[in-house]
Amino acid sequence: MAPPSNGITALRGTIVTCRDDPFLTDPAQAFTVEADGIVVCGAGRVTAVGPARELLSTVPPGSVDDHSGCLIVPGFIDTHVHYVQTGMIASYGEQLLDWLERYAFPAEMAFADPAHAAAMAKLFCDELLRNGTTTALVFCAVYPQSVDALFAEAERRGMRIAAGKVLMDRNAPEQLRDSAQRGYDDSKALIARWHGHARSLYAITPRFAGTSTPAQLEAAGALWREHQDVLVHSHISENTREIEWTAALYPERKDYLDIYDHYGLIGRRAVLAHGVHLSEDELCRCHESGTALAHCPTSNLFLGSGLFRIAAVKDPRRPVQVGLGTDVGGGTSFSLLATMGAAYEIAQLGSRTLSAREAFYLATLGGARALALDDKIGMIAPGYEADFAVLDPNATPLLKLRNERAESTEDQLFALMMLGDDRAVAATYVAGERAYERG
Repeated sequence: MAPPSNGITALRGTIVTCRDDPFLTDPAQAFTVEADGIVVCGAGRVTAVGPARELLSTVPPGSVDDHSGCLIVPGFIDTHVHYVQTGMIASYGEQLLDWLERYAFPAEMAFADPAHAAAMAKLFCDELLRNGTTTALVFCAVYPQSVDALFAEAERRGMRIAAGKVLMDRNAPEQLRDSAQRGYDDSKALIARWHGHARSLYAITPRFAGTSTPAQLEAAGALWREHQDVLVHSHISENTREIEWTAALYPERKDYLDIYDHYGLIGRRAVLAHGVHLSEDELCRCHESGTALAHCPTSNLFLGSGLFRIAAVKDPRRPVQVGLGTDVGGGTSFSLLATMGAAYEIAQLGSRTLSAREAFYLATLGGARALALDDKIGMIAPGYEADFAVLDPNATPLLKLRNERAESTEDQLFALMMLGDDRAVAATYVAGERAYERG
Protein backbone atom coordinates (compact mmCIF):
# COMPACT_ATOMS: atom_id res chain seq x y z
CA MET A 1 0.00 0.00 0.00
CA ALA A 2 1.44 3.39 -0.97
CA PRO A 3 1.31 6.23 1.55
CA PRO A 4 -2.08 7.97 1.21
CA SER A 5 -2.36 11.13 -0.82
CA ASN A 6 -3.70 13.14 2.14
CA GLY A 7 -0.21 13.06 3.67
CA ILE A 8 -1.24 11.02 6.71
CA THR A 9 0.39 7.66 7.23
CA ALA A 10 -0.46 5.34 10.07
CA LEU A 11 1.38 2.12 10.87
CA ARG A 12 -0.03 -0.72 12.94
CA GLY A 13 2.02 -3.41 14.67
CA THR A 14 4.00 -4.01 17.83
CA ILE A 15 5.61 -0.65 18.61
CA VAL A 16 8.97 -0.91 20.37
CA THR A 17 11.04 2.07 21.48
CA CYS A 18 13.53 3.14 24.12
CA ARG A 19 12.71 6.13 26.31
CA ASP A 20 16.02 6.23 28.15
CA ASP A 21 19.40 4.52 28.52
CA PRO A 22 18.95 0.98 29.92
CA PHE A 23 22.62 0.88 30.89
CA LEU A 24 22.00 3.65 33.42
CA THR A 25 18.31 3.44 34.35
CA ASP A 26 15.76 0.72 35.08
CA PRO A 27 15.67 -1.28 31.82
CA ALA A 28 11.98 -2.02 32.27
CA GLN A 29 11.25 1.72 32.32
CA ALA A 30 13.74 2.60 29.57
CA PHE A 31 12.20 0.16 27.08
CA THR A 32 8.51 0.23 26.11
CA VAL A 33 6.30 -2.06 24.06
CA GLU A 34 2.80 -1.47 22.69
CA ALA A 35 1.73 -4.97 21.60
CA ASP A 36 -0.98 -3.76 19.20
CA GLY A 37 -0.19 -0.15 18.55
CA ILE A 38 -0.62 2.56 15.97
CA VAL A 39 1.79 5.33 15.13
CA VAL A 40 0.27 8.23 13.21
CA CYS A 41 2.43 10.54 11.07
CA GLY A 42 1.88 13.89 9.43
CA ALA A 43 4.25 16.29 7.70
CA GLY A 44 7.15 13.90 8.29
CA ARG A 45 6.70 13.63 12.06
CA VAL A 46 4.94 11.41 14.55
CA THR A 47 1.67 13.04 15.61
CA ALA A 48 0.30 10.27 17.84
CA VAL A 49 1.26 6.86 19.13
CA GLY A 50 -0.67 4.48 21.32
CA PRO A 51 -2.95 1.44 21.47
CA ALA A 52 -4.77 0.57 18.25
CA ARG A 53 -8.07 0.38 20.11
CA GLU A 54 -7.76 4.08 20.94
CA LEU A 55 -6.27 5.49 17.75
CA LEU A 56 -7.74 3.43 14.92
CA SER A 57 -10.90 5.54 14.78
CA THR A 58 -8.88 8.77 14.52
CA VAL A 59 -7.23 8.03 11.18
CA PRO A 60 -8.91 8.06 7.76
CA PRO A 61 -10.13 4.71 6.40
CA GLY A 62 -7.51 3.02 4.25
CA SER A 63 -4.64 5.09 5.67
CA VAL A 64 -3.17 2.34 7.89
CA ASP A 65 -0.22 0.24 6.78
CA ASP A 66 -0.91 -2.95 8.70
CA HIS A 67 2.26 -4.64 9.95
CA SER A 68 0.57 -6.82 12.55
CA GLY A 69 2.94 -9.56 13.68
CA CYS A 70 5.96 -7.31 13.05
CA LEU A 71 7.89 -4.94 15.28
CA ILE A 72 7.79 -1.23 14.42
CA VAL A 73 10.99 0.33 15.75
CA PRO A 74 12.76 3.68 15.30
CA GLY A 75 14.84 3.80 12.13
CA PHE A 76 18.31 2.48 12.87
CA ILE A 77 21.17 4.97 13.27
CA ASP A 78 24.62 4.06 11.93
CA THR A 79 27.12 6.27 13.75
CA HIS A 80 30.15 5.36 11.62
CA VAL A 81 30.28 4.17 8.01
CA HIS A 82 32.39 4.89 4.89
CA TYR A 83 30.20 5.07 1.80
CA VAL A 84 33.32 5.36 -0.35
CA GLN A 85 34.41 1.89 0.80
CA THR A 86 31.16 0.15 -0.14
CA GLY A 87 32.69 -1.55 -3.16
CA MET A 88 35.60 -3.12 -1.30
CA ILE A 89 33.70 -4.57 1.65
CA ALA A 90 34.93 -8.04 2.67
CA SER A 91 38.43 -7.63 1.19
CA TYR A 92 40.72 -10.32 2.52
CA GLY A 93 43.66 -9.95 4.82
CA GLU A 94 45.78 -7.49 6.76
CA GLN A 95 45.14 -5.36 9.81
CA LEU A 96 44.18 -1.71 9.76
CA LEU A 97 47.18 0.21 8.38
CA ASP A 98 48.07 -2.34 5.69
CA TRP A 99 44.40 -2.78 4.79
CA LEU A 100 44.03 0.98 4.26
CA GLU A 101 46.97 1.04 1.86
CA ARG A 102 45.93 -2.06 -0.06
CA TYR A 103 42.17 -1.63 -0.32
CA ALA A 104 40.62 1.50 1.17
CA PHE A 105 42.81 4.18 -0.39
CA PRO A 106 42.59 2.79 -3.96
CA ALA A 107 38.80 2.50 -3.64
CA GLU A 108 38.52 6.10 -2.48
CA MET A 109 40.56 7.44 -5.40
CA ALA A 110 37.73 6.48 -7.77
CA PHE A 111 35.50 9.11 -6.14
CA ALA A 112 37.34 11.86 -7.98
CA ASP A 113 34.87 10.97 -10.75
CA PRO A 114 31.47 12.57 -9.99
CA ALA A 115 29.62 9.92 -12.02
CA HIS A 116 31.16 7.15 -9.94
CA ALA A 117 30.37 9.01 -6.74
CA ALA A 118 26.73 9.44 -7.79
CA ALA A 119 26.34 5.77 -8.68
CA MET A 120 27.88 4.64 -5.40
CA ALA A 121 25.81 7.10 -3.38
CA LYS A 122 22.66 5.57 -4.86
CA LEU A 123 23.80 2.03 -4.07
CA PHE A 124 24.86 3.07 -0.56
CA CYS A 125 21.49 4.65 0.26
CA ASP A 126 19.73 1.61 -1.16
CA GLU A 127 21.70 -0.60 1.23
CA LEU A 128 20.99 1.62 4.22
CA LEU A 129 17.25 1.55 3.63
CA ARG A 130 17.19 -2.17 2.85
CA ASN A 131 18.68 -2.71 6.30
CA GLY A 132 16.31 -0.38 8.14
CA THR A 133 18.90 2.39 8.57
CA THR A 134 17.44 5.86 8.18
CA THR A 135 20.27 8.02 9.59
CA ALA A 136 24.02 7.63 9.17
CA LEU A 137 27.20 9.51 10.04
CA VAL A 138 29.32 9.03 6.95
CA PHE A 139 32.92 9.36 5.82
CA CYS A 140 33.14 10.55 2.21
CA ALA A 141 36.42 10.85 0.26
CA VAL A 142 38.85 13.77 0.15
CA TYR A 143 37.06 15.06 -2.95
CA PRO A 144 34.22 17.58 -2.38
CA GLN A 145 32.25 16.01 -5.24
CA SER A 146 31.99 12.81 -3.21
CA VAL A 147 30.16 14.79 -0.51
CA ASP A 148 27.92 16.53 -3.02
CA ALA A 149 26.89 13.19 -4.51
CA LEU A 150 25.92 11.67 -1.17
CA PHE A 151 23.96 14.64 0.12
CA ALA A 152 22.13 15.02 -3.21
CA GLU A 153 21.09 11.36 -3.15
CA ALA A 154 20.07 11.45 0.52
CA GLU A 155 18.02 14.61 0.02
CA ARG A 156 16.24 13.05 -2.95
CA ARG A 157 15.06 10.31 -0.57
CA GLY A 158 14.40 12.61 2.39
CA MET A 159 16.99 10.85 4.56
CA ARG A 160 18.83 12.40 7.51
CA ILE A 161 22.53 12.05 6.72
CA ALA A 162 25.55 13.64 8.40
CA ALA A 163 28.70 13.51 6.31
CA GLY A 164 31.91 15.29 5.44
CA LYS A 165 34.91 15.49 3.21
CA VAL A 166 37.91 13.63 4.59
CA LEU A 167 40.78 15.85 5.75
CA MET A 168 44.09 14.13 5.05
CA ASP A 169 47.33 15.94 4.29
CA ARG A 170 50.04 13.37 5.06
CA ASN A 171 50.76 9.63 5.23
CA ALA A 172 48.41 8.86 2.35
CA PRO A 173 48.70 8.57 -1.45
CA GLU A 174 49.27 11.91 -3.14
CA GLN A 175 45.94 11.68 -4.99
CA LEU A 176 44.13 11.56 -1.63
CA ARG A 177 45.96 14.37 0.12
CA ASP A 178 44.72 17.90 0.47
CA SER A 179 46.42 20.64 2.51
CA ALA A 180 45.48 22.35 5.74
CA GLN A 181 44.22 25.39 3.84
CA ARG A 182 42.47 23.55 1.03
CA GLY A 183 40.82 21.15 3.46
CA TYR A 184 39.56 24.11 5.48
CA ASP A 185 38.33 25.98 2.40
CA ASP A 186 36.61 22.97 0.85
CA SER A 187 34.93 22.04 4.12
CA LYS A 188 33.75 25.60 4.72
CA ALA A 189 32.19 25.72 1.25
CA LEU A 190 30.49 22.36 1.80
CA ILE A 191 29.09 23.54 5.14
CA ALA A 192 27.59 26.57 3.42
CA ARG A 193 26.15 24.41 0.65
CA TRP A 194 24.68 21.54 2.65
CA HIS A 195 24.56 21.94 6.43
CA GLY A 196 20.98 22.38 7.61
CA HIS A 197 19.63 22.05 4.08
CA ALA A 198 16.62 19.70 4.22
CA ARG A 199 17.81 16.94 6.60
CA SER A 200 21.53 17.17 5.77
CA LEU A 201 24.15 17.83 8.43
CA TYR A 202 27.84 18.46 7.93
CA ALA A 203 30.61 16.70 9.84
CA ILE A 204 34.19 18.02 9.94
CA THR A 205 36.10 14.83 9.13
CA PRO A 206 39.83 14.46 9.78
CA ARG A 207 40.47 10.80 8.94
CA PHE A 208 42.56 10.27 12.04
CA ALA A 209 45.42 12.05 13.73
CA GLY A 210 48.07 10.08 11.84
CA THR A 211 46.97 11.35 8.42
CA SER A 212 46.67 15.01 9.40
CA THR A 213 49.46 17.42 10.24
CA PRO A 214 49.17 19.61 13.33
CA ALA A 215 48.36 22.49 10.96
CA GLN A 216 45.41 20.60 9.53
CA LEU A 217 44.02 19.67 12.94
CA GLU A 218 44.42 23.29 13.99
CA ALA A 219 42.43 24.38 10.93
CA ALA A 220 39.75 21.76 11.65
CA GLY A 221 39.42 23.04 15.21
CA ALA A 222 39.14 26.61 13.97
CA LEU A 223 36.43 25.56 11.53
CA TRP A 224 34.41 23.92 14.33
CA ARG A 225 34.69 27.05 16.47
CA GLU A 226 33.26 29.01 13.55
CA HIS A 227 30.45 26.50 12.93
CA GLN A 228 29.62 25.08 16.33
CA ASP A 229 26.42 23.32 15.25
CA VAL A 230 28.15 20.93 12.83
CA LEU A 231 29.57 17.57 13.91
CA VAL A 232 33.14 16.31 14.15
CA HIS A 233 33.83 12.75 13.01
CA SER A 234 37.11 10.86 13.20
CA HIS A 235 38.77 7.64 14.39
CA ILE A 236 40.56 6.86 17.65
CA SER A 237 42.39 3.94 19.28
CA GLU A 238 41.29 1.31 16.83
CA ASN A 239 44.45 -0.75 16.49
CA THR A 240 47.52 -1.08 18.73
CA ARG A 241 49.98 -0.45 15.90
CA GLU A 242 48.00 2.64 14.87
CA ILE A 243 48.12 3.92 18.47
CA GLU A 244 51.91 3.48 18.70
CA TRP A 245 52.42 5.14 15.32
CA THR A 246 50.17 8.08 16.23
CA ALA A 247 51.97 8.55 19.57
CA ALA A 248 55.27 8.80 17.70
CA LEU A 249 53.80 11.49 15.42
CA TYR A 250 52.53 13.54 18.40
CA PRO A 251 55.08 12.88 21.17
CA GLU A 252 54.13 16.08 22.99
CA ARG A 253 50.57 14.85 23.67
CA LYS A 254 49.88 12.58 26.67
CA ASP A 255 47.54 10.18 24.84
CA TYR A 256 45.51 9.75 21.65
CA LEU A 257 42.44 11.67 22.86
CA ASP A 258 44.65 14.51 24.02
CA ILE A 259 45.65 15.12 20.40
CA TYR A 260 42.07 15.90 19.43
CA ASP A 261 41.46 17.70 22.71
CA HIS A 262 44.47 19.97 22.16
CA TYR A 263 43.12 21.08 18.77
CA GLY A 264 39.56 21.67 20.01
CA LEU A 265 38.07 18.60 18.34
CA ILE A 266 36.27 16.90 21.23
CA GLY A 267 32.94 17.74 22.87
CA ARG A 268 29.24 17.31 22.24
CA ARG A 269 28.62 16.52 18.56
CA ALA A 270 32.10 14.95 18.25
CA VAL A 271 31.92 11.24 17.41
CA LEU A 272 35.08 9.15 17.47
CA ALA A 273 34.93 5.71 15.91
CA HIS A 274 36.20 2.59 17.66
CA GLY A 275 37.84 3.61 20.95
CA VAL A 276 38.80 -0.03 21.51
CA HIS A 277 41.92 0.70 23.53
CA LEU A 278 41.07 3.96 25.32
CA SER A 279 42.55 4.37 28.79
CA GLU A 280 40.57 5.21 31.90
CA ASP A 281 41.85 8.81 31.71
CA GLU A 282 40.61 9.07 28.11
CA LEU A 283 37.21 7.62 28.97
CA CYS A 284 36.88 10.09 31.83
CA ARG A 285 37.68 12.93 29.44
CA CYS A 286 35.11 11.65 26.92
CA HIS A 287 32.50 11.66 29.67
CA GLU A 288 33.51 15.10 30.91
CA SER A 289 33.50 16.66 27.45
CA GLY A 290 30.44 14.90 26.03
CA THR A 291 32.48 13.21 23.29
CA ALA A 292 30.74 10.11 21.91
CA LEU A 293 32.12 6.82 20.65
CA ALA A 294 30.94 4.69 17.73
CA HIS A 295 31.26 0.99 18.59
CA CYS A 296 32.02 -0.94 15.37
CA PRO A 297 32.06 -4.63 16.34
CA THR A 298 32.07 -6.35 12.94
CA SER A 299 34.98 -4.17 11.81
CA ASN A 300 36.94 -4.71 15.01
CA LEU A 301 36.58 -8.47 14.59
CA PHE A 302 37.28 -8.48 10.83
CA LEU A 303 40.46 -6.39 11.13
CA GLY A 304 41.56 -8.00 14.41
CA SER A 305 41.58 -4.63 16.13
CA GLY A 306 40.44 -5.74 19.57
CA LEU A 307 37.39 -6.04 21.82
CA PHE A 308 35.42 -2.92 22.75
CA ARG A 309 34.76 -2.84 26.51
CA ILE A 310 31.13 -1.83 26.73
CA ALA A 311 31.03 -2.31 30.52
CA ALA A 312 33.94 0.08 31.03
CA VAL A 313 32.64 2.63 28.55
CA LYS A 314 29.14 2.71 30.08
CA ASP A 315 30.39 2.67 33.68
CA PRO A 316 27.64 4.61 35.53
CA ARG A 317 30.27 6.58 37.46
CA ARG A 318 31.33 8.31 34.22
CA PRO A 319 29.29 6.94 31.31
CA VAL A 320 30.22 7.79 27.74
CA GLN A 321 27.64 8.20 24.97
CA VAL A 322 27.88 5.26 22.55
CA GLY A 323 26.22 4.40 19.26
CA LEU A 324 26.76 1.50 16.88
CA GLY A 325 28.64 1.77 13.59
CA THR A 326 28.78 -0.72 10.75
CA ASP A 327 32.11 0.79 9.56
CA VAL A 328 31.65 -0.57 6.04
CA GLY A 329 34.05 -1.43 4.35
CA GLY A 330 36.09 -2.60 7.38
CA GLY A 331 32.77 -3.75 8.78
CA THR A 332 31.21 -6.74 7.08
CA SER A 333 27.51 -5.84 6.98
CA PHE A 334 25.21 -2.85 6.52
CA SER A 335 22.80 -4.57 8.92
CA LEU A 336 22.57 -3.01 12.36
CA LEU A 337 20.82 -6.21 13.44
CA ALA A 338 23.99 -8.14 12.56
CA THR A 339 26.04 -5.39 14.19
CA MET A 340 24.03 -5.77 17.41
CA GLY A 341 24.70 -9.50 17.29
CA ALA A 342 28.44 -8.93 16.97
CA ALA A 343 28.32 -6.41 19.84
CA TYR A 344 26.68 -9.08 22.00
CA GLU A 345 29.43 -11.58 21.18
CA ILE A 346 32.20 -9.07 21.92
CA ALA A 347 30.56 -8.20 25.24
CA GLN A 348 30.42 -11.90 26.09
CA LEU A 349 34.16 -12.16 25.52
CA GLY A 350 34.55 -9.31 27.99
CA SER A 351 32.43 -11.16 30.56
CA ARG A 352 29.57 -8.69 30.20
CA THR A 353 26.23 -9.90 28.82
CA LEU A 354 24.63 -7.33 26.48
CA SER A 355 20.84 -7.52 26.64
CA ALA A 356 18.57 -7.03 23.65
CA ARG A 357 17.27 -3.84 25.27
CA GLU A 358 20.80 -2.46 25.56
CA ALA A 359 21.80 -3.44 22.02
CA PHE A 360 18.56 -1.99 20.63
CA TYR A 361 19.23 1.24 22.54
CA LEU A 362 22.71 1.52 21.01
CA ALA A 363 21.23 1.19 17.50
CA THR A 364 18.46 3.75 18.07
CA LEU A 365 18.29 6.28 20.91
CA GLY A 366 21.92 5.73 21.88
CA GLY A 367 22.99 6.60 18.35
CA ALA A 368 20.75 9.66 18.39
CA ARG A 369 22.32 10.82 21.66
CA ALA A 370 25.80 10.23 20.26
CA LEU A 371 24.94 12.52 17.34
CA ALA A 372 23.17 15.06 19.60
CA LEU A 373 19.97 14.44 17.64
CA ASP A 374 17.96 12.78 20.41
CA ASP A 375 15.36 15.54 20.27
CA LYS A 376 14.59 14.55 16.66
CA ILE A 377 15.27 10.85 16.06
CA GLY A 378 15.89 7.58 17.87
CA MET A 379 12.48 7.31 19.55
CA ILE A 380 8.87 6.78 18.49
CA ALA A 381 7.06 9.63 20.21
CA PRO A 382 4.93 12.64 19.16
CA GLY A 383 7.05 15.38 17.62
CA TYR A 384 9.86 13.04 16.57
CA GLU A 385 10.78 12.57 12.93
CA ALA A 386 8.81 9.68 11.45
CA ASP A 387 11.65 7.30 10.58
CA PHE A 388 10.91 3.62 11.22
CA ALA A 389 12.10 0.11 10.49
CA VAL A 390 9.55 -2.71 10.42
CA LEU A 391 11.12 -5.98 11.61
CA ASP A 392 9.63 -9.36 10.73
CA PRO A 393 10.36 -11.99 13.41
CA ASN A 394 9.25 -14.71 10.96
CA ALA A 395 11.40 -13.49 8.05
CA THR A 396 13.30 -16.74 7.50
CA PRO A 397 12.41 -20.36 8.30
CA LEU A 398 14.93 -20.37 11.15
CA LEU A 399 13.65 -17.08 12.59
CA LYS A 400 10.09 -18.39 12.34
CA LEU A 401 11.06 -21.54 14.22
CA ARG A 402 12.82 -19.48 16.88
CA ASN A 403 9.95 -17.00 17.11
CA GLU A 404 7.54 -19.79 18.01
CA ARG A 405 9.54 -20.13 21.24
CA ALA A 406 9.79 -16.40 21.94
CA GLU A 407 8.66 -15.57 25.46
CA SER A 408 8.49 -11.79 25.05
CA THR A 409 9.09 -8.93 22.63
CA GLU A 410 12.58 -8.61 24.10
CA ASP A 411 13.16 -12.28 23.27
CA GLN A 412 11.99 -11.63 19.70
CA LEU A 413 14.46 -8.75 19.44
CA PHE A 414 17.27 -10.91 20.75
CA ALA A 415 16.55 -13.58 18.12
CA LEU A 416 16.41 -10.90 15.42
CA MET A 417 19.78 -9.45 16.41
CA MET A 418 21.43 -12.87 16.50
CA LEU A 419 19.80 -14.39 13.40
CA GLY A 420 18.53 -11.40 11.43
CA ASP A 421 19.88 -9.36 8.55
CA ASP A 422 18.33 -7.36 5.71
CA ARG A 423 15.80 -10.15 5.12
CA ALA A 424 14.22 -9.34 8.48
CA VAL A 425 13.44 -5.75 7.43
CA ALA A 426 9.92 -5.82 5.99
CA ALA A 427 9.80 -2.07 5.32
CA THR A 428 11.59 1.19 6.05
CA TYR A 429 9.86 4.56 6.43
CA VAL A 430 11.58 7.92 6.03
CA ALA A 431 9.77 11.05 7.20
CA GLY A 432 6.52 9.11 7.27
CA GLU A 433 6.83 7.80 3.71
CA ARG A 434 7.63 4.22 2.81
CA ALA A 435 11.13 4.29 1.34
CA TYR A 436 11.71 0.54 1.10
CA GLU A 437 9.54 -2.55 1.03
CA ARG A 438 10.94 -6.08 1.01
CA GLY A 439 10.17 -8.07 -2.10
